[in-house]
Amino acid sequence: MMAAAAVIAMQSFAGKTVLITGASEGIGRALALTLAEERAELALMARDAVRLAEVVQACVARGAAAVAMRGDVARREDCAAVVAQTVARYGALDALVNNAGFSMWARFDAVSDFSVYERLLAVNYLGAVYMTAAALPHLKARRGLIVAVASLAGLTGVPERTGYSASKHAMIGFFESLRIELQRSGVDVSIVAPDFVVSQIHRRAIGPDGRPLGETPMQEQHIMSAERCAQLIAAAMRRRRRLLITSMRGRLLRFARPLLPQVVDRLSARAIRERR
Repeated sequence: MMAAAAVIAMQSFAGKTVLITGASEGIGRALALTLAEERAELALMARDAVRLAEVVQACVARGAAAVAMRGDVARREDCAAVVAQTVARYGALDALVNNAGFSMWARFDAVSDFSVYERLLAVNYLGAVYMTAAALPHLKARRGLIVAVASLAGLTGVPERTGYSASKHAMIGFFESLRIELQRSGVDVSIVAPDFVVSQIHRRAIGPDGRPLGETPMQEQHIMSAERCAQLIAAAMRRRRRLLITSMRGRLLRFARPLLPQVVDRLSARAIRERR
């Protein structure tokens, strides 16, 4: 009876403190709203204070405790400050969701501004490293959970996404390695590899000239909603799942890659060509 009760308790985030980066839009926003319905204690981090305040208000309306934490994950001092503020506010930290990131769409031979590659690594990879370093002592104290929202592009090469794919490969490599180091610490690592998701990240994606595209290149009616993706992530978090790939296509690509690499390459190219 007691063991069953413990399992049930682990399946809810009620009263648990969760810090989500990149929480002002897209998957981060949708996940915040999903966890708010479970009465989680939310610390929401992003650079856009206005949109972030709107998400906090929506979470509070759903019955959760929520606070906005403005900051840039690419700045190590911002990461340390946000974690410190979270612990000061709620007294603990049970889960860190490394979700902040941005994207790039461009053939490599068309790129004229290579500084975007540095920014991709700074945000998508080092941002997650900095946040995790600041949060880890508190997560160890609570036998907590680290969630890395990466991408299917972090598991296989994707054309026109060289910079983005490289940053997500780095992210996955880091968290796969960290998971092994954290064995017996009580801290688990869940890696999420979404397929295409309807999100502002596509509209804000950087083109070959270093400027945002301004409009999504995706066929959004054919790809997963941020809300559905958030539901899958929340379910994976409850189970402390090792790896979540959000699409059947992604799961097939992962298992086919060692056996049929040329087929996987063609399927990746077609996905980008069809924008879905």
